[in-house]
Amino acid sequence: MLVRLLYASRAVDASAAAIESILAKSREHNPATGITGILCYGRGIFLQAIEGSRSAVNALYGTILRDPRHQDVELLLFEEIGERRFGGWTMGQVNLSRLNASIVLKYSEKPELDPYAVSGAASLSLLEELMATASIVGRTG
Repeated sequence: MLVRLLYASRAVDASAAAIESILAKSREHNPATGITGILCYGRGIFLQAIEGSRSAVNALYGTILRDPRHQDVELLLFEEIGERRFGGWTMGQVNLSRLNASIVLKYSEKPELDPYAVSGAASLSLLEELMATASIVGRTG
């Protein structure tokens, strides 16, 4: 059974090196567990979608909850799915500071990412639009 989990968190360290460390670790470990997804980040906030088997996604989310690089971790959406939406990425990435603010504003009250202030469905729609507009980098082969 496949599931999708969407969560938000605040970065303890939002430096480029810290973000790259998270992405590198994800890309190294996710293929073995069948995890795919996308990480959106900007202004110290992470928005991440994770897809895979229920047990693998739950285990990864438990790891994220204990990870000292994240604080204020909040579950936004958890659903059983028939197919993956982010299957092309072991962990795609989007730096929201490089996007046109109008894309974010379409799903939010303000032109900056704040997944704590919108529904999980709106956050998922934002990620889907970013995918459709080729804003995601880090696609796997």
